[in-house]
Amino acid sequence: IINGAEDREPALPKDRSMLKMIVAYGLFGFGYVVTATFLVAIVRQSGGGRVFEAMVWMVTGLAGFPSVWLWQKVAGRSGLYPAYVLACLLEVVGVAASVVVGGYAGPLLAGVLLGGTFVAITALGLQAARQLAPRSPRRIFALMTAAFGVGQIIGPIAAGMLAQASGNYVSASITAAVVLLVSAVIA
Repeated sequence: IINGAEDREPALPKDRSMLKMIVAYGLFGFGYVVTATFLVAIVRQSGGGRVFEAMVWMVTGLAGFPSVWLWQKVAGRSGLYPAYVLACLLEVVGVAASVVVGGYAGPLLAGVLLGGTFVAITALGLQAARQLAPRSPRRIFALMTAAFGVGQIIGPIAAGMLAQASGNYVSASITAAVVLLVSAVIA
């Protein structure tokens, strides 16, 4: 419980690296949520049935299960930022594969790479933010969460409009992949 000035965190430092991480995290929110939101619709549009939809989500969940542990190992060896960037780049491949790679392989690859990265990227982004503002964790987590939330709101809206205009999810997914790529570059 915050009782007064002694519990108040200091203002966030004026740091360009912190601002870049906030923006990168918001872009990640936009990029991952497009596939997370529309993967079932992508599977349906490509002719996959309900059993295949369930299989894609099962693969996504199974890949997510060890992902934070695995990416913490990667971050321990390479650092938080390189791990964040690599995870984003792998997610770019998965998001693009969902619509570019035909047959069952594309959605399955998308499921594995989405599940294997998105929870871990969330954790890595928050850890990086805490390193950038160690004396103000509540403030930086609030900004990171707000940026992520804005990305999660805008992503499906933009993707839905692109899918409606084109009649498929190719442009929406490629846009999401590009946004994830930009997130990686900024980070």
